[in-house]
Amino acid sequence: MSKQLRIGIIGAGDIARNAHIPNYQNYGEDVHVVAVANHNKEKAIQCADTFSIPYAYEDYQSMLEEMSLDAVSICTPNKFHADQAIASLQAGCHVLCEKPPAISKKEAENMAQEAERAGKILTYGFHFRYTPEVETLKKFIDAGELGEIYASRAHYNRRRGIPGWGVFTNRELQGGGTLIDNGVHMLDTVLYLMGYPEPKTVLGATYQKIGNRPGVGLLGEWDYENFSVEDMARGMITFTNGASLTFESTFAANVEETSSKNVTLMGDQGGADLFPLKIYQEKHDTLLDSTPAYLEKRDVYQHQVHHFIDSIMHDSQPLSTAREGVIIQAIMEALYESAKTGEAVNL
Repeated sequence: MSKQLRIGIIGAGDIARNAHIPNYQNYGEDVHVVAVANHNKEKAIQCADTFSIPYAYEDYQSMLEEMSLDAVSICTPNKFHADQAIASLQAGCHVLCEKPPAISKKEAENMAQEAERAGKILTYGFHFRYTPEVETLKKFIDAGELGEIYASRAHYNRRRGIPGWGVFTNRELQGGGTLIDNGVHMLDTVLYLMGYPEPKTVLGATYQKIGNRPGVGLLGEWDYENFSVEDMARGMITFTNGASLTFESTFAANVEETSSKNVTLMGDQGGADLFPLKIYQEKHDTLLDSTPAYLEKRDVYQHQVHHFIDSIMHDSQPLSTAREGVIIQAIMEALYESAKTGEAVNL
């Protein structure tokens, strides 16, 4: 008889409703979402009714104590990730936590240490790893087609893409703005493709130039009077292996494209751009640009959740690890510190 997994959801907002709950429920008969918790009990009840989840809680601690859960998805503001993940791990649950891991390196370290102590999976919602572009490029990299990757750049820019919902513009609850919301996706993606090298120094700058005044909102109206996060973040990271990375993300900037994201890798045997995927090489005295003839379309959130379940079922390492969460959190924390002091931060 196959293992039956009991799943709990902490948080009942859009990411829980759109990315997590449906994809647990479409995995198969071995997986059951049995409870959802939200600090607003009415919202938890509405979510439970919508998805036919048996139990709704106001207090996630009570859910952990009473429901004999095997795994938990954490879909709450960043400020709460560490406490909720650690409590879930201590309750014997595997954890899929939405990005970013936390709001400080120390919190991410505590989460990783607890996962190791508990012998449970702690993984993060870096769903771009599951895109066919990343999956395909990773195969080329692992086969040595790019050689030593020594330089890279990544960006995730929006022209007027300040979120008009949730708490994305609230520093107290989120810990930051574009860097840890949309920017963290491309930062994780480029680090993943580079093999998550150990960071050495971080030099960064952040700006709040557009979000603190009224204007066009392509993602809805935001509370500009209480906008307390950066709308642009830029940085340069060096690594102990000699590689370097330049990075940029924006909620709002005066650029041409409404939304643009990409990773560029430069190796001694080849290079690549990710979106759209193109590989650059020199072979037989010829400069070659290679593009896939076909890439499948896929629901990356479904792949992410199903991979999490498979990792539990087969006792295997997930694609995104707790230790990688510590590294990316350290880089982001250092970028914020560098932006504050105007000096490079040594890690």
